[in-house]
Amino acid sequence: MKIVLTTLNAKYIHTNLALRYLKGSAQPEFDPKIIEYTIKDPAFNIVSDLYQHKPDVVGFSCYIWNIEETIGVIRMLKTVSPNTKIILGGPEVSYDVHDWLRRIPEVDYIVMGEGELSFKILLQHINGEVPLEDVPGICYLLDGKMKIHAQPKKVDLRELPSPYRFEEDRASLGKRIQYIETSRGCPFSCQFCLSSIEVGVRYFNRDKIKEEIRYLMDNGAKTIKFVDRTFNISRSYAMEMFQFLIDEHKPGVVFQFEITADIMRPEVIQFLNDNAPHGLFRFEIGVQSTNDLTNELVKRRQNFEKLKRTVTMVKEGGKIDQHLDLIAGLPEEDYDSFRQTFNDVFAMRPEELQLGFLKLLRGTGLRVQAEQYGYTYVDLAPYEIFSNNVLTFDEIIRIKHAEDVLEKYWNDHRMDNTIEYLVTEVFETPFDFFQNFGTYWEHKGWSRIGHQLEDLFKRLEEFLATQPNVNLKIVRSLMQLDYLSRQQFQPRKLWWDERVSRDVQKEIYSLLKETPSLAGEEFAQLDLSEKEFFKHSLIIPFTIDYNAFQNGQVIALDGYLLTYFRIGQAPYFATLQKAIQ
Repeated sequence: MKIVLTTLNAKYIHTNLALRYLKGSAQPEFDPKIIEYTIKDPAFNIVSDLYQHKPDVVGFSCYIWNIEETIGVIRMLKTVSPNTKIILGGPEVSYDVHDWLRRIPEVDYIVMGEGELSFKILLQHINGEVPLEDVPGICYLLDGKMKIHAQPKKVDLRELPSPYRFEEDRASLGKRIQYIETSRGCPFSCQFCLSSIEVGVRYFNRDKIKEEIRYLMDNGAKTIKFVDRTFNISRSYAMEMFQFLIDEHKPGVVFQFEITADIMRPEVIQFLNDNAPHGLFRFEIGVQSTNDLTNELVKRRQNFEKLKRTVTMVKEGGKIDQHLDLIAGLPEEDYDSFRQTFNDVFAMRPEELQLGFLKLLRGTGLRVQAEQYGYTYVDLAPYEIFSNNVLTFDEIIRIKHAEDVLEKYWNDHRMDNTIEYLVTEVFETPFDFFQNFGTYWEHKGWSRIGHQLEDLFKRLEEFLATQPNVNLKIVRSLMQLDYLSRQQFQPRKLWWDERVSRDVQKEIYSLLKETPSLAGEEFAQLDLSEKEFFKHSLIIPFTIDYNAFQNGQVIALDGYLLTYFRIGQAPYFATLQKAIQ
């Protein structure tokens, strides 16, 4: 029997872990072939490829990000290969199964929930070995009537075969993100999350997990992401794993975790600050809201002060990047409340702040309560809301404008110095900057056209020129500093117009040749020839004191910025007063 396990990943670099657990569990009696595509691949091409394998069975792994594209593939595949059995599984189709079977009659079976045991027994049935009534955890239509079989007992995670040791995967381990589970389930009951449905947390065998990580690193894996819903729910387990990863990691490997920040004890953070190499770990932290009523309504227990303590300690340690999540549209969080949530979280200056929007996922409590909170939403994946009883669609659109520039100007860290100045010295709050700029960006139509790095600087400057009480000279100098900080070579083209004449440059060079310490002792030690100076240096008009800026002060100075570009290093900066001429 020819079996194909497939999915449409969001990107090529992603790896579907579920398919590999199913393949491992089906062996040795069956040997499914794993074929992964992306949601960008044309459906006709996917169907053509699947068809050429002449499969008896095709299993699709379904999620909110791929279900609509997957449905198109299924319908085309059943047309050209009507005898192929089509099986669906995954979080998107495990709930409201009656809707899915009637919407997609081409589907033969849906495997609900955890599928390792059910899928194998279903294959045995298709192969003529087991009666259909003996297959647990599946649903299907029989003579137009819905049949749902009871779930099997939970699998013993300690006994599951490895999903990583397939020879055909080895060559790509270093090219794609590798996902690893050390537990399943979540101890919390957040009503917007599917993880709240499974009661309790089960763990895999610790020694096996360590062996899997060693194998992945030995075979070139660079990004290993733990998919545990709360990696640090057990402090002793988290500490053991952190210690193992610190002791045995290989250069260039990054480990990512989803952690619950308000339960992380200070001594754990101090241990990481003291012992973790820089860049080895990355934390993803779901904050979602700082509104106490909202958190209570979604059954989310969160101590924001303790969360803030954790995020602050980690940031001060300087070893671990943090990605914090917010959700707009939760119950009783209106526009003003969300503005406060955003400002509460941005105050911690996370390396990344993701501004998401509530999705009423099938199977979640909030979807059941949608009418109670006045939700209107798209009834197609990913089920994003339009509005609720306290947040209008107009307001959601406005927040989306803020999200757009947040991604471009904060999360991509193209001009940190400029943004820091704007959100602390110019605009009333950080949210007001991102909101006002985002709305301006949308009205200019920039969201519908592409941009280069230089465009981001020019567009910000254009927006700021429309705002009151903005010292454009100071802001432009900060923008120039941010722009030049990213360069290793003198830029061929600058996004600003002001230039220093060749005569002035020569005069400054002569002064620096005579007294190089005017640009600092480090510059003096370079002992540059005139050729080296003009080849690797840039002098521009500048209106702030760089030395004071390094100490956290923005002080006006009518002068020049000297930038010396160093291959493999950050540029060297110094400010020179015009009086030196």
